[in-house]
Amino acid sequence: MEYDGLLIAGGPGNPALAQPLIQNVKKILESDRKEPLFGISTGNLIIGLAAGAKSYKMPMANRGQNQPVLNVTNRQAFITAQNHGYALENTLPAGWKPLFTNVNDQTNEGIMHESKPFFGVQFHPEVSPGPTDTEYLFDSFFSLIKKGKGTTVTSVLPKPALVASRIEVSKVLILGSGGLSIGQAGEFDYSGSQAVKAMKEENVRTVLMNPNIASVQTNEVGLKQADSVYFLPITPQFVTEVIKAERPDGLILGMGGQTALNCGVELFKRGVLKEYGVKVLGTSVESIMATEDRQLFSDKLNEINEKIAPSFAVESIEDALKAADSIGYPVMIRSAYALGGLGSGICPNKETLVDLSTKAFAMTNQILVERSVTGWKEIEYEVVRDADDNCVTVCNMENVDAMGVHTGDSVVVAPAQTLSNAEFQMLRRTSVNVVRHLGIVGECNIQFALHPTSMEYCIIEVNARLSRSSALASKATGYPLAFIAAKIALGIPLPEIKNVVSGKTSACFEPSLDYMVTKIPRWDLDRFHGTSSRIGSSMKSVGEVMAIGRTFEESFQKALRMCHPSIDGFTSRLPMNKDWPSNLDLKRELSDPSSTRIYAIAKALEGNMPIDEVVKLTSIDKWFLFKMRDILNMEKTLKGLNSESLPAETLQRAKEIGFSDKQISKCLKLTEAQTRELRLKKNIHPWVKQIDTLAAEYPSVTNYLYVTYNGQEHDIKFDEHGLMVLGCGPYHIGSSVEFDWCAVSSIRTLRQLGKKTVVVNCNPETVSTDFDECDKLYFEELSLERILDIYHQEACSGCIISVGGQIPNNLAVPLYKNGVKIMGTSPLQIDRAEDRSIFSAVLDELKVAQAPWKAVNTLNEALDFAKSVGYPCLLRPSYVLSGSAMNVVFTEDEMKRFLEEATRVSQEHPVVLTKFIEGAREVEMDAVGKEGRVISHAMSEHVEDAGVHSGDATLMLPTQTISQGAIEKVKDATRKIAKAFAISGPFNVQFLVKGNDVLVIECNLRASRSFPFVSKTLGVDFIDVATKVMIGESIDETPLPTLEHPIIPSDYVGIKAPMFSWPRLRDADPILRCEMASTGEVACFGEGIHTAFLKAMLSTGFKIPQKGILIGIQQSFRPRFLGVAEQLHNEGFKLFATEATSDWLNANNVPATPVAWPSQEGQNPSLSSIRKLIRDGSIDLVINLPNNNTKFIHDNYVIRRTAVDSGIALLTNFQVTKLFAEAIQKSRTVDSKSLFHYRQSGAGKGA
Repeated sequence: MEYDGLLIAGGPGNPALAQPLIQNVKKILESDRKEPLFGISTGNLIIGLAAGAKSYKMPMANRGQNQPVLNVTNRQAFITAQNHGYALENTLPAGWKPLFTNVNDQTNEGIMHESKPFFGVQFHPEVSPGPTDTEYLFDSFFSLIKKGKGTTVTSVLPKPALVASRIEVSKVLILGSGGLSIGQAGEFDYSGSQAVKAMKEENVRTVLMNPNIASVQTNEVGLKQADSVYFLPITPQFVTEVIKAERPDGLILGMGGQTALNCGVELFKRGVLKEYGVKVLGTSVESIMATEDRQLFSDKLNEINEKIAPSFAVESIEDALKAADSIGYPVMIRSAYALGGLGSGICPNKETLVDLSTKAFAMTNQILVERSVTGWKEIEYEVVRDADDNCVTVCNMENVDAMGVHTGDSVVVAPAQTLSNAEFQMLRRTSVNVVRHLGIVGECNIQFALHPTSMEYCIIEVNARLSRSSALASKATGYPLAFIAAKIALGIPLPEIKNVVSGKTSACFEPSLDYMVTKIPRWDLDRFHGTSSRIGSSMKSVGEVMAIGRTFEESFQKALRMCHPSIDGFTSRLPMNKDWPSNLDLKRELSDPSSTRIYAIAKALEGNMPIDEVVKLTSIDKWFLFKMRDILNMEKTLKGLNSESLPAETLQRAKEIGFSDKQISKCLKLTEAQTRELRLKKNIHPWVKQIDTLAAEYPSVTNYLYVTYNGQEHDIKFDEHGLMVLGCGPYHIGSSVEFDWCAVSSIRTLRQLGKKTVVVNCNPETVSTDFDECDKLYFEELSLERILDIYHQEACSGCIISVGGQIPNNLAVPLYKNGVKIMGTSPLQIDRAEDRSIFSAVLDELKVAQAPWKAVNTLNEALDFAKSVGYPCLLRPSYVLSGSAMNVVFTEDEMKRFLEEATRVSQEHPVVLTKFIEGAREVEMDAVGKEGRVISHAMSEHVEDAGVHSGDATLMLPTQTISQGAIEKVKDATRKIAKAFAISGPFNVQFLVKGNDVLVIECNLRASRSFPFVSKTLGVDFIDVATKVMIGESIDETPLPTLEHPIIPSDYVGIKAPMFSWPRLRDADPILRCEMASTGEVACFGEGIHTAFLKAMLSTGFKIPQKGILIGIQQSFRPRFLGVAEQLHNEGFKLFATEATSDWLNANNVPATPVAWPSQEGQNPSLSSIRKLIRDGSIDLVINLPNNNTKFIHDNYVIRRTAVDSGIALLTNFQVTKLFAEAIQKSRTVDSKSLFHYRQSGAGKGA
């Protein structure tokens, strides 16, 4: 037979049955023929058998599109498609050697002849659908044909591009991300914790720098913790000091978000890293700069002819306008070195471009003006690459919302649902090419815009670091991206890293998902006065949830409920029982994305708006909209039935597409309990499924679980009777990483005591949802229905609800009534403390002082009370966190407005009115009770006077201005409260202190957000103590800070400062109220209050002014403010002030330059414009102190907002301003010492 090359291919089956073919191939092999021979799949087995090798039936067949193989000639790994149940034995005949092996099971995946042009592979390089990584083998085959006789297989195979060696480092500095802010949240606690874990596993010492006191990674002790921790600002100055002190030889920048990345780039540019011999591990600084600098990024992609939107990197507004004219409106602008789309936006016209680029240039020196691809699909890939050039795409995700909405504000699904194989493989191939060309080492995220009806795409951006999407991808797939990236940073190749979730396979693989994941963001835009609910290219959400199901409908409805306990599923009803406006323009609501658009889509579909019209208005793919309509059709069906007429199959189908019992109960006009009973009677119950990263292709030992109605059996056994711990749910204002810290501390204590743990949480940004933190992890809803499902299925021995914040706490009574054993304080006592009217009555009985109060149910009752005690009054609903709907009321009109809001938030409980005490200090008491006795306590004082929410306040520990008499009264009240409520577990009491008068504000019978701060400051883990109390473990009380023997640090002071995200929230008024607005917190330490305060302020991003300060204060502050103004003048600052304030300062011998109010700019030529002075850099701090009657004056708002939009420091509280002036005067230099340095000199025991 004549041929130039022979290709043998075939499907699965026993190759030994093809004896005639084997014999024919044997003749060729034994002849002198030199024509190339290439076998694919069965063809490889045929060649092997013909050569004299033996085959065998594999115990587990290799089938699927994600099988990793290793080319043994050059150590290069590839992802391949396979479908075979037989393999060749590893012992090959003389003259033959392996070409490929399977990375997971080490079976043979290909053979080649040592001197003749014969080779075969067990996988399918040509498969469709499937990866195209090994298509090059056809090129090799054709090269063998062209080159002719004497050519060996090795000579035509690609040479290894890189050969990595293990990077030898003994100590690594890891930079954290600092306090949580919009765009940079808890995902970096998760990634940093993973990095520390990975380093310790490789025996590398770790130094962690992160001022985020509430993070798990900054714990002082534990097997998974860093060797030393610095609570210091992540700035070049402080990082340089730590490098000098610690002398690390490695630096990891990819685990601390944009903060760490930007700081690392600056250290590189300044030559600090070179000077101290510090090696950046993982992706090089040059590669980071190529992804962050918009012009460099564009140039790099052009080098490989990759498609990006037509764009220009510009450094002035004039150039931005020219670029837009060249591209054509609408255009998109993006900032260099920015996070979460900060400084980005869509500009339909010149005016918007000037406005947005002015704000962007306040934060950065370069922006990119590019063609807008709004309305295209947004697709993301998470890519991992090692130093050997092995590349895997771990997860691909599809944004349900089209381009134009930031991915952090989009509903996202994984895996992508609407891509064809051709689109999927095209983008996968592009991802790998781009990541290789950019030289990424570790993990990165690449975002694409894909035209909805053609194959046209463009690359939006590459993040050369762990990101929010990375955390989501890790939790969605079970692939620990941060852990793997940290190992890769040490030069370890992917094939050598174990898949720690499965315990069996290699990390060099692409996970298989036999389930569906939906992420939905959580916004809290109602908290911010003046901000719009519209969302766009700059991120606004403060948290997110991730739901797992077997269908889109199931995971989508679960995610909606996880996001907000007040939502039952896909519905047109708004969260928190809000009403749609009477003048609702539904079409605008659909076309103009907002935080409530998902409910507007339900409203449109309920009203029978054609799907094509919804597509036109939203650019959301039809596939998703049809699924959403199916949910609404089921709701309609259920509403037409009752409990007698409901068929079991209809109920089963409703559960399969994600309906909750509560949702169904409303349709059938039953209670939730009746619906549950009906469902169980019909034998309809959920199944527990594993996430094993391998879609059950290999046996697995994973504890990573979810619950679904789309199943027929459980994947696991239920014989451990573990203790259940409820996590915090989505991060939102008031419930953030501090509650994840509490949950993790509790879980770790339980495991140290040998207890089995079952954790329930739905937040992908948390450490508590790390697979190795607990014995069983359920990524599930924190709802009564789901917790009962899991609790009964697992036959749990009890449930801890007090370490996850308000969501679990609100479930205490319903769970208790359903037979769940609640550990610690009785749920009946929790209920008494949460109901503000009952709690206040108990305090009266105990003779514990509180401000005059009344529980009110009507407006007249409220007005009568206010008249009797006098305004201002504090209005508070029950069972809320972070002061939702809490307000200080100054007038009758405000009372009407605020009361309506409070009754909506707390419908089942009365609203309490209290006389508001002006000029009082606030004291926080964090404590642990044991059967009504206080065994641990910490007392911190707010810098701000009462009236600022405790979550927005600056805390000092130990207290600084509280008299000993007042402290004793605080302790006495705490003692009485603990006894009256028989507290066993964590609790927090807030007090007002004025002179020696002490009044109770409120009490929470759960862990509070200040627990991590007080635990780390005093060196006693309060949650560890509380957990032992709750499970009845014996405790040595000797070292604990009891009321009788407190621990009072004598050598240092801790300051906890709030972190705000005002720049993100366009138009929001950056002023503090009773309702919490901060998104995160930091804490720093110093020998005295002033150094600690300055470090804490710097950690929040506060820039210490160098030139001028603008002062705007109301008359009532003048007497107190004069000393502050003198201090600032004496420190050399040039003072500017609005006209009346300037006259007053000058009259009191404090020189000040008058400036015009924003609304009067230009009217008096002698008065400078505030905006111009800020823009020119003459003013770099604004002090704006309105009182309650003037905080709404528009000019004050414009001044505050201008400061925020211009990226300069803003102070709006008198006590903070006073402390700042003192700190500037007394702390000429700020040291780089941190908590553990001070602690070494010992915390003093005091009275």
